[in-house]
Amino acid sequence: MTELLVPLLLLFVSLYGLFRRQDVYACLMQGAREGLSTLLSIVPSLIILLTAISMLRASGFFDLSARFLSPLFRALGMPPELAPLMLVRPVSGGAALAVGAELMKTYGADSLIGKTAAVMLGSTETTFYTISVYFGACGVRDTRHTVFAALLADCTGFFMACLTTRLFLS
Repeated sequence: MTELLVPLLLLFVSLYGLFRRQDVYACLMQGAREGLSTLLSIVPSLIILLTAISMLRASGFFDLSARFLSPLFRALGMPPELAPLMLVRPVSGGAALAVGAELMKTYGADSLIGKTAAVMLGSTETTFYTISVYFGACGVRDTRHTVFAALLADCTGFFMACLTTRLFLS
C-alpha cells in the first residue's frame, strides 16, 4: 500500500494543478530551477565542512580528544567509550554511524554502551552539517548564538541518552 503513496501524491498534485488551471509543467520547471539554485548556494559550505571533517579524522584529532576527555565523561557518569561518538556526531552523521556500528560490534548491540550509542544517534543532530545547509541556503553569514545553542542541545541529548538508557534499559 505504501508503494502507491508517491504516485498517488503526484497524481493528486497534477490533478489539483489542472483543476486550478495552472500550467503544471511550468510550475515543475520553476521548482526545479529554484531547487538547483538552492543546491548551488549550499555546495561551497558543504565542501568546506566535508574537507574539515576529513582533515580532523585523518589527523587523529577525534581519537586524541576522546582520550583527553574520557576522565570528564567518567566523572559525569557517561561511559568514556562513547567519547568518540559524542565528538563526531555534531560534525558528521556518516562518521557517527560508523562509530556507533563499531561500538555495537565491539561491545554488542544489547550492551549498555550499544544501547546508549543507539539512543545518542537518535536523539542528537549533525549540528554543523545542518547549520551549514540551512544558513547556506538562506545566505545567512552571522549565526549569532545558533552554534552554541545547538551544541548545548547536543550535550544535553548525550547526557540524557546516558541517563535514560541507564535508568530504563540497563
